[in-house]
Amino acid sequence: MPFVRPAVPDLDYEAWRQQSRMDRLKPLVQHWAEAGFGAPDAVYLLYLIKLGLYALGAGLFITATPGMGPLADVSTWWTQPVVLEKVVIWTLLFEVLGLGCGFGPLTGHFLPPIGAVLHWLRPGTIRLPPWPDRIPGTRGWTRTWLDVLLYAGLLVAAVYALIAPATRAAGGLSGGLIEPVRLVPLLVLLPVLGLRDKAIFLAARAEVYWTTAIMFLLPGTDLIVGAKVVTMAIWIGAATSKLNRHFPYVVSVMMSNNPLLRIRTVKRRFHRDFPDDIRPSRLSTALAHGGTAFEFSVPLVLFFSHGGPLTAIAATGMILFHLNILSSLPMGVPLEWNVYMIFVIGYLFGHYADYGPADITGAVPALVICAVALCLLGGISVGNLAPRRISFLPGMRYYAGNWDTSLWCLTPSAIEKFESQLVKSSTLPQAQLTRLYGEQTADLLSVKVYAFRAMHAHGRALFGLIERACGPTHETDYQPLDGEFVAGTAIGWNFGDGHLHNECLIEALQSRCRFEPGEVRVIVLDAQPMHRRSQQYRLVDAATGEFERGQVQVLDLLDRQPWCGEIPVEIHAGSAAKPAASAPTAQ
Repeated sequence: MPFVRPAVPDLDYEAWRQQSRMDRLKPLVQHWAEAGFGAPDAVYLLYLIKLGLYALGAGLFITATPGMGPLADVSTWWTQPVVLEKVVIWTLLFEVLGLGCGFGPLTGHFLPPIGAVLHWLRPGTIRLPPWPDRIPGTRGWTRTWLDVLLYAGLLVAAVYALIAPATRAAGGLSGGLIEPVRLVPLLVLLPVLGLRDKAIFLAARAEVYWTTAIMFLLPGTDLIVGAKVVTMAIWIGAATSKLNRHFPYVVSVMMSNNPLLRIRTVKRRFHRDFPDDIRPSRLSTALAHGGTAFEFSVPLVLFFSHGGPLTAIAATGMILFHLNILSSLPMGVPLEWNVYMIFVIGYLFGHYADYGPADITGAVPALVICAVALCLLGGISVGNLAPRRISFLPGMRYYAGNWDTSLWCLTPSAIEKFESQLVKSSTLPQAQLTRLYGEQTADLLSVKVYAFRAMHAHGRALFGLIERACGPTHETDYQPLDGEFVAGTAIGWNFGDGHLHNECLIEALQSRCRFEPGEVRVIVLDAQPMHRRSQQYRLVDAATGEFERGQVQVLDLLDRQPWCGEIPVEIHAGSAAKPAASAPTAQ
């Protein structure tokens, strides 16, 4: 039944299974180009229900505030100053519980559809400190009871703020605000916890919600201006990250996956010459460039127009922009983020359109707003010029197609160690899919995920480097796993961020599983810096460390089809791997 069964290509499975890896990939790429991931309609219904629960939760916390009207009377209270505070804090809580980004089948979480809270409240699971050699008290890869208590404390702090009354004067605005003392525990605990485990800090989408929550310490009008500045930084940062050759590939893949667009002949038009040339068509390229220009220009109109017809037109345009992203259900499913942005457009740039930098009330609020803005702009700058140094979330390189990624190649013995020696909340996604749909469908859907990866430029590099990483017997000795699958299982959360499954996770897993040389080979690919035309890669053996590094030219990746499997490389150090004698043959 289409409602509960995924859509997979109609092919001779046994004959397909005997083909080489890249030959098996080709029909799945072609199927994605006209059918997307092929998730059952029940999956899309699940996400719609989750969106409804997200909106309902925000409404319940808002209307529980003394003095607010009933939930059904939203038109009488939605512009109150405290509403923004509670929407931001609720969304942060929703995300850090793992209910937002990184939730469900479109992120490789099937049974259960959530990791995060199930993982982070459990001692013995893996944590990833960002700077263990620099920050005292953060060494180690194992979650302790201290980490569990810090995370539980963060959840309590968020609820403590959400149930707070609006007793603080709003400083020129009509209504009240939460007292700062109710916000301080949340503002302090999140970065402290992030020093122990960066995954939790990133999962909270701190670059959006924590930075906005800092503005809640300011007086009313300053709070509004500060929240506008944070929102502008998000839009400008996201637009800046799309100034690359990768983004048209994102558009073609995302539109092919749009569940509302059911006509296959239309989806094929997003590709140059279906089924033989799956590179982006002129339509995809035009949409990519037009969307980037739109995301740069229209927010500036919103920020400086201060009301009137021009503001209304710009606000409508930005709402449609986010609705388009929302309706396509992109992989990673940042759905609540888009709903939040739509709310913010109406709230900050609609109802409070009159307020701008000239309305800042004093030197201290100005300094706070400037300091937060500079930190955000610093993250954007580093993220685009030196992406290896910072996660793509504070770098605000959202869905630009230019991401840090990795591909893990494991022998059967390594997979057995991974499954048996880790404390975790789920098995690897293919095992989850097998329980749901059986081995054949699970196999096809797993390759479908690699089709998604290969349709982006960086995917060509990952698959083209497999033989260098694993030797000529890679087809029989190793099973490739997307780094997202490894991170989602090992640390409980994933959202397209290669910083969660690079050398830091390799070292953490090696400390637990004690892989033998040759059992785990990892291809780590950095994103393309804005000022360079190449991407750096590293080949790492989990037991013995890095054995090759080099670079690939982006133009070489763009010129190839997703199933090519061969790319020219420039070696900077080391040499390609030879097959490990101890690596058992995969069945």
